[in-house]
Amino acid sequence: MGRLFLSEPGRQLQQISGSFPDQREVKGSAQNVCLRQGQISSALLVELLELFVPALETMASEAASLGLELNWQKTKVQAFGSREDVPPSVTVLGQEVAMVEEFVYLGSLVHSSTQSSPDISRRDAITRAAMQNLDKQIWRSRITIPTKLKLYNTCILLTFLHGSECWAVTKRDVLKIDALDQWCLRKLLGIKWYHRVRNDELRRTTGQPRLSAIVQAWRLSLFGYISRMPDETDARSIITASPSEDWRKPPGRPRTTWMKTIQQDLRSNNLSLDEAITVAQNSPLWRLMSAFGATHP
Repeated sequence: MGRLFLSEPGRQLQQISGSFPDQREVKGSAQNVCLRQGQISSALLVELLELFVPALETMASEAASLGLELNWQKTKVQAFGSREDVPPSVTVLGQEVAMVEEFVYLGSLVHSSTQSSPDISRRDAITRAAMQNLDKQIWRSRITIPTKLKLYNTCILLTFLHGSECWAVTKRDVLKIDALDQWCLRKLLGIKWYHRVRNDELRRTTGQPRLSAIVQAWRLSLFGYISRMPDETDARSIITASPSEDWRKPPGRPRTTWMKTIQQDLRSNNLSLDEAITVAQNSPLWRLMSAFGATHP
């Protein structure tokens, strides 16, 4: 027997009603539910599509008993991994629910491939648009460079960094992230391509660390937080879990996972996974080490 994982609104609904389906296995396809009358967003994760329909029907009936109504227009179904034999839509209580390849949930783009590159590309576009919107009012103004950098770090970088601690980045993603940062800093300083200013000179002028290093620091901060959780929590057990004996690597190129990215980060700090978990128990020390190690390679 597995478990039916619910986001916080769904769990509160379960506590109130107490009649969600029995513990069911969850993994593979996800769907986002918007409850009208209060605009509560919730997510259901179900391993089999056959379990998804009755789970959503039960949620709809329990929501109705509380005076809530599911917004079927905003309800979507998403299949993770292989999309073979996935129908274009499913019917729930006479309502057509579309099957989508990607979906924005809590500000982050969740893609069926489970990779972070689509969300990074989306954040890249949002950040560039934000820079363009402030071009005439801020970047071309007579505001001093230190003030512009403070505005950049406060308003622009945080737009890009939303959810970045959960990214599993590839080498191509790192290049894309740093290219965005360099483009932003050149626009901030008014540097054009024909000025022929090198990137290392740009870093010395602004004193800014690489954006990919800031993302790494955020990622290590999240790892430290998870490492300090009790051993029985699901998130804590994942970082030390190992495959079962009968597990076999699927064919094809291995995917970049969050834990593989973390292990690369730890190797750059000369730490093994066990050593990092031990060091992370000291929260101030880990915060200092992760930030300094990432921004001062």
